This record gives sequence, structure tokens and C-alpha cells, in this order.
Amino acid sequence: MEYNYLGFDINIGKTKPENIIHKDAACPFCDVKNLKNIIDTQDDMILLENKYQVLQDAYQLLIIEGSKCDADIPDYTLEHMCALMRFSIKHWLNVIESKKYKTVLFFKNHGPFSGGTMRHPHMQIVGLKNLSSKNMWDKRQFEGEEIARENKVVMNLSTKPRVGFTEINVIMQGLDDIDILAKYLQIGVDYIRNYFSARCNSYNLFFYLVDDCIYVKIMPRFATSPLFIGYNIELIPNNLNEIAAQIKRIYFGEKND
Repeated sequence: MEYNYLGFDINIGKTKPENIIHKDAACPFCDVKNLKNIIDTQDDMILLENKYQVLQDAYQLLIIEGSKCDADIPDYTLEHMCALMRFSIKHWLNVIESKKYKTVLFFKNHGPFSGGTMRHPHMQIVGLKNLSSKNMWDKRQFEGEEIARENKVVMNLSTKPRVGFTEINVIMQGLDDIDILAKYLQIGVDYIRNYFSARCNSYNLFFYLVDDCIYVKIMPRFATSPLFIGYNIELIPNNLNEIAAQIKRIYFGEKND
């Protein structure tokens, strides 16, 4: 098996700001006039180079999702969510198409268990010079119980999760239905944040581009199961059909028999 190891610069990491736990700390993303190395803007969305390039042999970008520091995806208007996805995916694809990197990651951290450090809503694009995507994902992790389908976009609950428990997948064939993708992502995050059976204040979004299809995993984050950490055992909940029915009822107006 091929493993992916990536260097992390501890000295730079020590200087990174953090305001998820230390909520009174200043937010550099709110101080727009002092942001450096801005690449593009659209309304109040900003693409810029990450000031703290902690990953070695990599190029890190940030997408500031908007000007409201305490907002999150469920708070956005659908219009803003669609614009955000179009803006972000465009720049993700631009980095991929530059051919400078072997793999280009695109993801979002939110909350204290997500691995993030900044509360202000943002996403990240990371170009990796030497790591292959070969072992970074598996298509089986996007198989699942269907919740909704529109045009070439489908939402499901993973029956073969990446880590375990409830993972929501959104899959878009081609690149023409980004607004539908955005709508489904907003629904998925809103469900995780507001209706999930366990209180959830943290999640990740992970994006993958394979054969001109975009796969997105919405992963609620808790303290990770020791069975996964120690033994790669992925736990599958026995109530996926109930969760699917609940999402259909709340967001799509479907009545349960």
C-alpha cells in the first residue's frame, strides 16, 4: 500500500492565529484592509494566499466566504451559496488546470473538532507537488441510500462511510449543475448542524474531482472512534433509512408512510 506523508512546518504552525477556542482573539479575516496577497474578489468573497504556509511542498490558498464572522453555510441566502460554490470551484479548477501540482485539495473546516483554527467561514485550496490522489479516496465511500436527485446531481447517505456513522454525499456528473450542488450542500450542512440526532457543532466538506465529476462528502465531526483510529474499522449506523426519510420530510416535503 502506498502511503501519503506530508511535511508540516511546526515553527510556522506556532504563529497561526486561533479564535475557535479563544473566541476573544482578533479575526484577521475581518480586517480586510490589511489582508495581503489577494488574488481575486467577488462581492464580499475573497481568494488569497494563505499567510501561514505550514505544509511543505505545497501551495495553500484561502477562500473567505463572506464578511460575516459568525455566519455559516445554513445562514447564507441560496443566492450567496450558489455564488460561493461557483467562485470556489472555478478557482479550484484553475489550480488543477495549471498543471503545477500532482494533487489539488479543496475542503472546508468548521468547528472545534474539524481541524480548523479560525471561526470566520472560509475554505481552503491546497496544491500538493508530490502526493498522488491514488489513496486519498475511494468511490465506494460515495455509495449510499438516495435522498434526492435533480438533473445530474444526487444526494445520498453513505452506506460505506469513510470514517463512520452518518456521512452525507453529494455527487455531480459534469460541471453544469453547480447551483443544484450548492443547494444540496446547504441542505446537508443545515441538517448536520440543526437536526442531527447528536449535537454537532463541527463538520468538514471534502471535494474530489474525478473524470469530470465532482464528489463532495459532508462529514460531521466528533471525537473520532478509536476503532477507526486504531484499526480502520468504519462504523455504519443502523438508522440510515430513518435519517433519509427525515431529510426528505424536512427539506423536500415528502411524507413518510
